[in-house]
Amino acid sequence: MNILCIGDIVGRPGKKIVANNLAAIVKQHDIDCVIANAENSAGG
Repeated sequence: MNILCIGDIVGRPGKKIVANNLAAIVKQHDIDCVIANAENSAGG
C-alpha cells in the first residue's frame, strides 16, 4: 500500500498547488491513500 502524507497546505497558494498536481502524483506513484494536514488552508 502506497500512502502519500502532505505536511501542511497553507492558504490559496497551497490549495492551488495541491489541486493542480495531486491527481498526477497519485497516478504516477500508484498512491492508495492520501493524508493531508489542511487546517491552515482556510485563508485562501
